[in-house]
Amino acid sequence: MSKLEETITKIEEILQGDNTGLTIQELADQTKVSRITAAMALQKLVGEGKIHVRAIGNCKLHYWEKRKKPRE
Repeated sequence: MSKLEETITKIEEILQGDNTGLTIQELADQTKVSRITAAMALQKLVGEGKIHVRAIGNCKLHYWEKRKKPRE
């Protein structure tokens, strides 16, 4: 498993247990990776529809996507 895949798994676990939203820096600190690595992992999760992002000023809070997607 690559470092990015490990980071993605850790971030998924962290966000599933959090309902307040976390910034990139907070997630980087908790996963012990650089902010850039955390941002890459988050972008992949956003693209997969697993998390959503709420922008507040220049800060972005990341949340686990709890809503189910409609059937196609």
